[in-house]
Amino acid sequence: MKVKTILVSQPEPKIENSPYFELSEKQKVKIDFRPFIHVEGVSSKEIRQQKVDLNNYTAIILTSRNAVDHFFRVAEEMRFKVPDAMKYFCQSEAVAYYLQKYVVYRKRKIYVGKRNFVDLSPLIKKYKDEKFLLPTTDKLKPEVPEILNDLGVNWKEAVFYKTVISDLSDLENVTYDILVFFSPSGIESLFHNFPEFKQNDTKIAVFGNTTIKAVEQKGLRVDIAAPTPETPSMTMALQKYIDKNNKKK
Repeated sequence: MKVKTILVSQPEPKIENSPYFELSEKQKVKIDFRPFIHVEGVSSKEIRQQKVDLNNYTAIILTSRNAVDHFFRVAEEMRFKVPDAMKYFCQSEAVAYYLQKYVVYRKRKIYVGKRNFVDLSPLIKKYKDEKFLLPTTDKLKPEVPEILNDLGVNWKEAVFYKTVISDLSDLENVTYDILVFFSPSGIESLFHNFPEFKQNDTKIAVFGNTTIKAVEQKGLRVDIAAPTPETPSMTMALQKYIDKNNKKK
């Protein structure tokens, strides 16, 4: 079966040269984007109920751009002036770069990991006398608290934002050749919106082992998986699959 339509369960990329746009143009396939989940901020009142006083912390651990946005949102709501001496520990360069939206980068103490949270742990350990706050989601990966506890640092986790299932009811009678998922939450949203979903001829593309596991637990078939050594990105995996299946016979 030739691939003509793809639904990616994420927001549409904001950059013009996204590999998805190149894939769509090159392969003449229609690619739609729709977030199956979205983020909603937790109120400052709810954060106070978590016994969080921003004055008590000297360092902030930031694992995503959402964490950056919601930390500064809450600080503003609480009328907390973030001190210049605050240290920021960012999981990746992308997160650190995004931090510039709120602080003057060269005037702040910013420490950057490579990509995964474990890469950030030596930097956190080096400053173990700090009081760390981890503003996070309600879907935090279990490895993060495990690593922080193993480091023996003074830290507190607080839910600043939640992952919420999006309303997809308008897609009820719409079909796609390929559905693309990046997290177990996306699969959860699929079945929340469409409890009777049957895969049939629809191909499912997934990114990451935890997402593969979530798909299989629902009794679905994984047709396209990334990352692999040959296809480290989702667009490369889709490209390979389309090349194989759209060949003229």
